[in-house]
Amino acid sequence: MIIQTGQRTDIPAFYSDWFANRLREGYVLVRNPYNPKSVTKYLLDPSVVDMIGFCSKNPEPMLKYMDLLKPYHQYWFLTITPYGKEIEPNVPPAESVINTFRKISGIVGKKSMGWRYDPIIINDFWTVERHTAAFEAMASALAGFTHTAVISFIDLYEKVKRNYPEARIIPLSTQLSLTKALVQIGRKYDMVIKPCGEDRILETAGADCSGCMTVRTFETVIGHNLSVPPNPANRKECACYITGDIGAYNTCGHLCRYCYANAEKHIVLRNMKLHDPHSPLLIGNLEPDDIVHQAKQTSWIDYQMRLEDFI
Repeated sequence: MIIQTGQRTDIPAFYSDWFANRLREGYVLVRNPYNPKSVTKYLLDPSVVDMIGFCSKNPEPMLKYMDLLKPYHQYWFLTITPYGKEIEPNVPPAESVINTFRKISGIVGKKSMGWRYDPIIINDFWTVERHTAAFEAMASALAGFTHTAVISFIDLYEKVKRNYPEARIIPLSTQLSLTKALVQIGRKYDMVIKPCGEDRILETAGADCSGCMTVRTFETVIGHNLSVPPNPANRKECACYITGDIGAYNTCGHLCRYCYANAEKHIVLRNMKLHDPHSPLLIGNLEPDDIVHQAKQTSWIDYQMRLEDFI
């Protein structure tokens, strides 16, 4: 199976010591965000964990634990955007994250790396022209360290409307023109532009709308075909394959104003104070009335050769 760490929070940035402890102990406990008394236990055993996926805006704290990750296939989606503290209050400077991106790519290989330039925000300052220039500068710095650049345009979820009220929907015509420019830059630096959860009309601008975290992505990293269970329900715009995430909502200290995973700042700060790096849970500890069940885990690797392997 595939373990994800970053669809609810940024574990490398804020909880790397905890995650290292989980790797050493060989398991992790995860509360169901919609039924908190239900807790799932995942074994972190390479015999059943085919890959670990990371999504981070500051992976530097995990560098000291890369030896612990050697037994696992890995995929790193690292978000690098040009915004300042007014939008991303606690995200390190882009130059720092680019440097760490290059270091991790040197360890795991560029096929295990993806760059996320998202969400794209358009306003009086962040114009199409400014984004085009910023994207090219970053693409130049990341050239040779990844083949994948994922883009998305800001979605106005209710949490986003509350925390970033001045954000605006980006017209499709603007999305198309900017995507076309980014695709041209991507070709220059040997990067495929993959929109995340966007209208497939962006294919007309040259983008690859097949999904950014797909079974094929996992197979490329692992080097084998996968026989996966049916994909859980997903929003229609998203082609990604959803897997077990070990994070928790309302725990990311970056406090980005556009974040869909954080409700309000005071809730995040309260939860982060409850974090115990020695607990099997990311936040808090087991309670007497918690119900723990073991996840059904098997390797998804299919070693049988298929016809397409020879084409």
